[in-house]
Amino acid sequence: MEQNNCHTIKCVTPLDMDFPDRLRDIPDCPNVLYIRGKLPDPKRPTVGIIGSRNASQYGLNMARHFASCLSDAGVQIISGMARGIDGVSQRTAMEAGHPTFGILGCGVDVLYPKENRDLFMRIPERGGLISEFPPGTQPVAKFFPSRNRIISGLSDILLVVEARIKSGTGITVRRALEQGRDVYAVPGRITDPLSAGCNRLIADGAGTALSPDVILEALGIYPENVPGTSLISGGVRENDKRVRLAKDEKMVYSFLDLYPKTLDELVCITDLSVQKLLPVLLQLMMKGLVAEAGKNNYYRKSQG
Repeated sequence: MEQNNCHTIKCVTPLDMDFPDRLRDIPDCPNVLYIRGKLPDPKRPTVGIIGSRNASQYGLNMARHFASCLSDAGVQIISGMARGIDGVSQRTAMEAGHPTFGILGCGVDVLYPKENRDLFMRIPERGGLISEFPPGTQPVAKFFPSRNRIISGLSDILLVVEARIKSGTGITVRRALEQGRDVYAVPGRITDPLSAGCNRLIADGAGTALSPDVILEALGIYPENVPGTSLISGGVRENDKRVRLAKDEKMVYSFLDLYPKTLDELVCITDLSVQKLLPVLLQLMMKGLVAEAGKNNYYRKSQG
């Protein structure tokens, strides 16, 4: 990966070892990717979450629900950082301390849309902003259909949360199908125009996303292996009993999922020293919430 001269912007091409394998075999593989932050971990599953920019409250709630459950299970969320469904799903993952990846139709140093400034600034801390367009490129309508093939290409599964019959979402769905990706849609009321696109996709053969468990099972992550969490009172449920966590315990636990993280990674993302972090991890292990996979590799323990 070569360092670009625009501060923290990096670039990779298909000739580089760390160019995403998910993109190598798609039609119209991008010749270059510019990145602020990092690329998705190739060893961890990805789900692209897309939908209406002018979403209903139902759509926004579903975006939060799916993004929360999937990212808590270790799934990396891919989206276009647009208003509505995209932004809400990425913000949900980001605020829970999980990586998310925004695929842009402009340069990675260009803020668009303006209301997603928080995503633009914070996503690169744990995830990344990715574009095939050089730094400084301003958003132009014709760039977004091209951008959409990268969203679907980086996704193991594409999830449509809410969409009208005729919308930009349809372009991404077509790209996903061309790339051999599975497409799922969240059903909605048959009288709601904002759900008409999703309902049509289901009628045409897309998977029905009745719950996040459906997506997890399609990825080979079975719900009984995903620890149940609650945001109420900062507690975590273990076998239907509330386990009380101290402030640092809650923070460290929120950064863990089913995929082991090294001690060095946890030091970096929690801003705790090794001396402070090790006792916290020990307490979480004693409470049955965290396990060690080899020396100094930690993950959320199954509560099933």
